Amino acid sequence: MEFASDGFAPAGREADLRTLAFDYLVEPTLLLDPQADRIVDANPAACTLLGYDRALLRETKISALHAEQMPALIVFTEAVLEKGSWWTDALTPRHATGQQLRLEYSGSRLPHEGRMLMLLGMSDLEQRRRRYVDATAEDHMRSGLEAWQRVERVFQDIERENQLILRAAGEGIYGVNAEGKTTFVNPAAERMLGWAAEELVGKEIHGIVHHSYPDGTHYPDHDCPIYGAFRDGAVHTVDGEVFWRKDGTPVWVEYTSTPIRDRGVVVGAVIVFRDVSQRREADEKLHAALAEVDRLRERLELENAYLQEEIRIETNPRGIIGQSEAIQKTLRQVKLVAPATAAVMISGESGTGKELIARAIHEASQRRDRPLIRVNCAAIPRELFESEFFGHVRGAFTGALRDRIGRFELADGGTLFLDEVGEIPLELQGKLLRVLQEGNFERVGEERTRTVDVRLIAATNRDLKQEVQRGRFREDLYFRLNVFPIESVPLRERREDIPLLAQHFLMSERAEPKSGLRLSEGDVRRLSRYDWPGNVRELQNVIERAAILAQNGRLRIDLPDTPGPKPVPGGERQSSDERPAVMTSAELRDLERSNILAALTACNGKVFGANGAAAMLDVKPTTLASRMKALGLAPARVRQAGLQ
Repeated sequence: MEFASDGFAPAGREADLRTLAFDYLVEPTLLLDPQADRIVDANPAACTLLGYDRALLRETKISALHAEQMPALIVFTEAVLEKGSWWTDALTPRHATGQQLRLEYSGSRLPHEGRMLMLLGMSDLEQRRRRYVDATAEDHMRSGLEAWQRVERVFQDIERENQLILRAAGEGIYGVNAEGKTTFVNPAAERMLGWAAEELVGKEIHGIVHHSYPDGTHYPDHDCPIYGAFRDGAVHTVDGEVFWRKDGTPVWVEYTSTPIRDRGVVVGAVIVFRDVSQRREADEKLHAALAEVDRLRERLELENAYLQEEIRIETNPRGIIGQSEAIQKTLRQVKLVAPATAAVMISGESGTGKELIARAIHEASQRRDRPLIRVNCAAIPRELFESEFFGHVRGAFTGALRDRIGRFELADGGTLFLDEVGEIPLELQGKLLRVLQEGNFERVGEERTRTVDVRLIAATNRDLKQEVQRGRFREDLYFRLNVFPIESVPLRERREDIPLLAQHFLMSERAEPKSGLRLSEGDVRRLSRYDWPGNVRELQNVIERAAILAQNGRLRIDLPDTPGPKPVPGGERQSSDERPAVMTSAELRDLERSNILAALTACNGKVFGANGAAAMLDVKPTTLASRMKALGLAPARVRQAGLQ
């Protein structure tokens, strides 16, 4: 081949023919000068393949087309120059757009005027593959159109049968390839998910329908068992997850992800799922019902145990006995506060009947159909206060072998009576205040917040104001409890009630060992003169002991030889060797009236006869009738005396 000195342009008639042949080669070809690292010429096919203008290629270096491939380019060039011809598919020149081309190079050595040039043919491997496919298809066509059509019909029948099966299936079915992209979706899946098949096919389905857990938290695709099927090649069966519909609502599903293999290689997975929302809802309702049954059963067991305990420790009847002004005032206060829900603080000495007042408030309230739960705060160990009040869960502390309902939860809807509330530890008073203010609490060892509706009645024999000043009782809790204060008056300040109470205790079941016992006027006088530091509880014990020691129908009342000391201003008490107080005429009259009234009440207003009040008082019936008239007492009125 001849070239002119001004750019290797061919000269002469024969050269023109060679140039024309070079231009019309079907295979893209370059003429290269390896020593100068330049492209001498390129035929139009090469320009089309590489995407460059012919003039631009003539100005381009060979190495510029093979950036970062210089070692391979040098090896290939040396092989061509050494052996005369060589080929390779390791070189990937850059297209004008920057894309790397997959080509096969075939180079041949071309001497020219003392220089060694190289003729480089380039074959597009992708185009060659397409030609091979076309040739194979042409061979099938040559093998006979009838056979081809028969095979096509077989595949069409198989495809039609598969589509019929997929459409008839009641379960949702879809497939994914090894990249996690959807390959098909059956109509049942479309109906359950609300997505059309064309909206899902070709897209990563996890990010569309399986992106979040039931609580809305993110579900990473690398944790997805569906994708796990074509990663580890195992079948994954899952229950208790949700797919998300197109409208954003969840549907509870159970599904199986089965890997698909092609020649032993996992190429994807098929997923079969069903909507289990109704079944899950039914299961949740059943579990909730069973849990509620268990809760109610446990509550009833605890209430029964509590009531049995109350029966054992009950010492006084639930009625309030007495006709004194102090008792009448207390009853009026009970009547006022019972319909309300405000907290009540009952203060008074031990044994004055604070619990009876609490029971009277409860039984007169709208909560009387629910239990009155009593807590003796003085009897609870310090470390068990919180568990006793709020309950605990199993394992919350050593010895917590099962869940336990606290007193607040047990009193839900009813009344909680905190006796000796001043004994509650200071560190627990804040939690008690929270329950009273918000109605919320947590069991020990549990994070779940529970809500209760409790009417609180507190009782104390302490001066809580002083306790607040001394820092032993929270001021805010004191004001929360002391909404409606009631004072339980000591027995020495309502002496006119002593005969009624004594007669009541004498006739109660606990004083039954000996029948026919009666209080004499002397007994009543002795009882009324005593100061009763133990109040009503001490009176009950004295009467029971007197009934046990009774002989020949006469009570033996065991009291100190001298009346108890009377309170004096300043809180100090008189010494036991001081002389007893002298009663005035009016006091003696009131004492006699109370004694007669107690006898009439015990005999249901009967004056005469063996079981009448005269016999009980050991006086003549006519004498008793005369005294009753003088005191303004009538048997008919006596039947209503004595408030229960």
